[in-house]
Amino acid sequence: LIAKAVEICATRGVPILQYGSWSRRGSGDFKLHHGVEMLRVLKELGQQTHLILSGAAGMNLAIETDCTIDHVKGLASVVYSNKDVGAAVASGSFRTRGMIVAPCTIKTLSAIANSFNHNLVVRAADVTLKERRPLVLMVRETPLHKGHLDLMSRAAGCGAVILPPMPAFYHQPATIMDIVRQSIGKALDQFGIEHDLFRRWSGHGRDEPGRDSRRVAK
Repeated sequence: LIAKAVEICATRGVPILQYGSWSRRGSGDFKLHHGVEMLRVLKELGQQTHLILSGAAGMNLAIETDCTIDHVKGLASVVYSNKDVGAAVASGSFRTRGMIVAPCTIKTLSAIANSFNHNLVVRAADVTLKERRPLVLMVRETPLHKGHLDLMSRAAGCGAVILPPMPAFYHQPATIMDIVRQSIGKALDQFGIEHDLFRRWSGHGRDEPGRDSRRVAK
């Protein structure tokens, strides 16, 4: 994937990120976080969002983005502490369209797979599953050992959708943001939310002449 990304960047004249800098504030569009961009997109689409911030959110934001906690909170409609197990989203009687965990660490995946409801993220996820609502887990870890795969299988068996933010190239991304937004778009598809974040596959050789290679109008 790295080689393919470098090839695309080279042919399109896009600055190439140094591999060693990707997780440490690389240059260009990679200074973002899937969860943060997800909130931005949903706000642009006029969707109400309830945000649960984990205890490590501040540290991860500092490492991976230029965003502050206050900025991220401002993108959400409602914000909860991860310790607030009495929050509205902790009950199945509070109706939602579903839940996205982005990113989903292996620790959180393990807790969800085993119904270990020790914080609000896991409790809300467990509620989402028991109410048969969509739960999307954007697991970020690589490489994976058998324990990780077993946890994903267990969570999927309970009804979760395992959706790692895997880059795709069929929509001919021109920037890193195009790659990120394709992953976000795949997550939103699970909820039937209309968007134009990436060009959908229509069959080999069937693209309309002159159409934007990254997006398709709705």
